[in-house]
Amino acid sequence: MWGRLRAMVVKELWAILRDPRARIILFLPPIVQLFIFGFAGTLEVKNFDVGVYNRDGGAWSRELVERLSGSPNVRRIVPIGSADEVRAAIDGRLVIAVVMLDQQFSANISAHRPAVIQAVYDGRRSNSAQIVSAYLDRIVANLGAAIRPTPVVGLRAARSQSVVTNWFNPNLDYLWFTMPGLVVVISMVSGLAVTAQTVARERELGTFDQLMVSPLRVSETLIGKMVPPLLVGTFNVTLYLLLIPTVFGVPLTGSLFAFYVALACYMCALIGVGMLVSALAHTQQQAFLGAFLIIVPVILLSGFASPVDNMPGWLQVLAQANPAKHFLIVSEGVFLQAMPVREVLANTWPLAVIALVTLTAASLLFRSRIE
Repeated sequence: MWGRLRAMVVKELWAILRDPRARIILFLPPIVQLFIFGFAGTLEVKNFDVGVYNRDGGAWSRELVERLSGSPNVRRIVPIGSADEVRAAIDGRLVIAVVMLDQQFSANISAHRPAVIQAVYDGRRSNSAQIVSAYLDRIVANLGAAIRPTPVVGLRAARSQSVVTNWFNPNLDYLWFTMPGLVVVISMVSGLAVTAQTVARERELGTFDQLMVSPLRVSETLIGKMVPPLLVGTFNVTLYLLLIPTVFGVPLTGSLFAFYVALACYMCALIGVGMLVSALAHTQQQAFLGAFLIIVPVILLSGFASPVDNMPGWLQVLAQANPAKHFLIVSEGVFLQAMPVREVLANTWPLAVIALVTLTAASLLFRSRIE
């Protein structure tokens, strides 16, 4: 049995790696994707333009405009001269926000009366608009604190101060958030893509019937087809573990042994799904489309793009069957928070259950197709 199994694994590896272009496609795109998504897929909002409709021209309005232009996140201040220009600037996406100051702004501040600042945001970019709103609120709050400092009580000023500490990502660096997630997403895409092509490639090349009349058992054929995607996925993830701390500066603080145990269960779960797609597909094009049909929902339900807790209740239940959701917790925990081995294993057993279900379903379907 071991000789037959070894021959099957070598055959599948040779089918994947014999073509130089196939080798490049297997290993180069995941590395390129890591760099592109790492630098381009930022969740930060920087270098945005803000319009200012200043009808006051007083000292305090100039002070506010100077504080806006001095913000490291603001790229350019766009002067606006009328209400029509405000609408045109927002409609034409020239700015993401417009700050409007009335004629009495500086006079009200000087007279210790409430001064009103109106801001209009581009709601088409809802996430960015909310973040920009928080930036502008902070700038205005700092100006208000400078205008009216805390009154002195006795000999000392009665000050209230809040100290914010961000655990696991002290500087809120977006790379620390995205990189552990990219390990999950990119390895999932490559693992599903490779596995989904296995049986479909045999059918398309006309070698599937030869495989069926060989002395291999069905279980040996399945294992032989599952081992190469597992090795390719493990190799790519190992490259990520080397590149992410050294190139991107994201710390790797947890147990590597526990991480690889979870990775093996995660890859087996994905391989089971990929084998289901491959057994159903008759051509490689159908297998590719089937894998793509699965990849998008898996990413959306993983918690990488948006928290699972924000989803409707029925989607949260469905997300529990998503292997990427559980492995994302493991990846973020091992990279950032030195997750104990016990907690890693607590998030690994759902992966093992999902892998058992998908591999069993793939085996039954593959057997039925042979018969």
